[in-house]
Order: sequence, then C-alpha cells, then structure tokens
Amino acid sequence: MTDQLKIEMNRRFGIAPTDVRVVRSPYRICPLGAHIDHQLGQVTAMAIDQAVYLAFAPSGDANTHLQSLTFEGEISFALDAVPDKTDGDWGNFPRGAVRALQREGHKLTCGITGLTAGRMNEGGLSSSAAIGVAYLLAYEEANDLSLSPADNIRLDQAIENGYLGLKNGILDQSAILLSEKGFLTVIDCASATHELIPRSNIMPDFDILIAQSGLREALVSTGYNTRVDECARAARILLSAVGRSDREPLLGNITFEEYEMHKNLLSDALAKRARHFFTESERVRLGIDVWGAGDLKTFGRLIAESGRSSIENYECGSKPLIDLYRILIETDGIYGARFSGAGFRGCCVALVNPQKSSAAIEQVQSAYGDKHPDLSKNAPVFICQPDAGVRIL
Repeated sequence: MTDQLKIEMNRRFGIAPTDVRVVRSPYRICPLGAHIDHQLGQVTAMAIDQAVYLAFAPSGDANTHLQSLTFEGEISFALDAVPDKTDGDWGNFPRGAVRALQREGHKLTCGITGLTAGRMNEGGLSSSAAIGVAYLLAYEEANDLSLSPADNIRLDQAIENGYLGLKNGILDQSAILLSEKGFLTVIDCASATHELIPRSNIMPDFDILIAQSGLREALVSTGYNTRVDECARAARILLSAVGRSDREPLLGNITFEEYEMHKNLLSDALAKRARHFFTESERVRLGIDVWGAGDLKTFGRLIAESGRSSIENYECGSKPLIDLYRILIETDGIYGARFSGAGFRGCCVALVNPQKSSAAIEQVQSAYGDKHPDLSKNAPVFICQPDAGVRIL
C-alpha cells in the first residue's frame, strides 16, 4: 500500500516518491470497557492489522489539497480560512485537525498535499479516530511540531467532540496512539494514563473476527449521544444524593456503594445505564486479571457478558446487530463476542480459535444471510490480528 500511494502521489500531484511520507493509522477493537470511556471508566483496547493510510507531503504554502482512493472529489482549503463542518463530507477530518491544532495555540504555516486510502467508514472499528489521528500527525510533521501521544489523544478528541459533534471519550484515540503488538492496552480515562499488559505465554492463540452488519449511519445521527446524555442525568441525580452536586456529572465520579445506596432514585432507563457502567467496570477489572493469567476462555466469557449488558442495560444495538451478536456467541470456536464501537450499526468483534476461523466465517455469513439477506450482501466477515499503533512510514 505504501509504494502504491507514493506512485499515485507522483501521478496525481507530481511529487517525487522520496518526498512522500505515509501515516499508517490502525483501526482498534475494545474487548472490554464498552460505553464507559466517556464516563471516566477504565477500558481495554488493541490496535489491529487493518488501517487507514495517508500519504502526504508539505504543500509549501498555507493551502491543503487532498484526494482519496476511497472517496470522490478533492478537498482544498487554506489554513487561515478553515470551513465549518459539512455533514457527510470526508473533508471534515483534515479541517477538524487544523482547527484543533490552531485552537490549542499551535502555529500552522504549511498545509499538506495528500492522498488517503482505506475503508474510512469502517463502522465499529473507529475509522474516524484513525483518520483524525493521521491528519494530526501529517500536519505536525509538515510544520515541525513535536507533540506527545497524550497531546494527540486530546487533540483528536477535540476533533470529534468539538468539530464533529460526537460525545465520545478517549478510548479510540488512545488505542490508536498507544497500542503495542502483543499487549492489552488498559486505559484509565479518569487519569488519562495507560498500562500495557503483556499476553501470557500460556494463553492459547486467537484470531480476531470482525463481522460487519451492513448498516451505515454516522454516529451523531444514531442514539450514541442520547445514551451519553442519559449517563450524565443518572450521574447528576446520584451526585446530588451524596452531596457532591459540584462534581462533573459523570458516573465515574460515583462509587459503586453510592450507586447501590441511591439507585432507587433513578428511573428504570437511567438505572440501567448506571448498572451497565458499574458491571462493565467490574468486567474490565476481572478481564485484566484473567488476560495476565492467560485464561482466554474466561476473558471471552466476559466479552460475551459485556455484549449482553450492552443490549439489556445500555440498550444500544439494532435488530441486525443484535442478531449478529447472537449468531456469533452460538458459533463453534468463538470465545466471546460483543458490539464494537458505538453499538448502533457497524459491526461485532469476536475472539475465535484459529483452527476454527474459516468454519466460523462460513457459519456466520450463512446464518446472518438467512436473517438479513439484503444487508448481508455488504457485510463482510473477516479475520485480523493484533498489531502496533499508529506510525509514520
């Protein structure tokens, strides 16, 4: 892919291959920690060996010119006249990256000429965070800025929260920027710190199976932001009950004991959101322990329980996605499965015995095709592996 992009950069823009840099920004999975990053919970993640790519070179002036192997058209804008967001426009990501850098006081004088490749609408695998991080690194490289991973986590969250209007936490960006191959990345969203837990030598091998639902819809138009708001409402009620109304209304600012004492104050819906937060937090804690011990069977069971809580307590999902989850957990060789990403469209992720991967793919495709023949035509099921985080090649 790198060589192909450099050749295309030369053909389209006349830039010598030796002057082209390529950012490889991977997708991610979150085995445990569903929907709790935005509530200051602890989450787990891995980068995978599927990625978006951004080939780029400094433009030599304050203008940006971008094309894509995935999307039609060309994106052009000046650094001193960045347009506002346009719904459905792939140019939102480079524009958002520039806005985020400028608002933190970074002086940008050089734009980029670039070409993107990869499946940019890979629902559930955080393609939006992956391409956002790629643009941040490209602009930083072109302008001789040296920023830390922590800086870029904050900046990419600013792209998604401030420019795109998505109320997510720091899971996606952290996984993309911090993951290392062979480790489980554990992210404490309250302290913005992370730990890399090595895979035990006694853990059996596993493949990562990605099963797409075939549904495509931007996160800001799903129920994602509504669920975040419901968590805030639950936290506000609980904080008031314990005399801490001055704290930010996030469930991470409530202890489990306080939740148990005052959960009767919550409506049924808000109680379910809080229940998911606290039970998922416990699954993360247990999951870290069993990962370190090499207990893949229990780790997989916890993933499946996370998926069930996402349906029953967080009440996300759609009929196709729920059907896909149920098919996966009944498929031979699957250790565990759950929704990936926001959990309203996108995909499910599963860990599978490598010796049964091929049969599992066939079984999932067949069963999902029977239930949703139209969607299944555009719902690939494929295998990937854990990999390292973002890098400039």
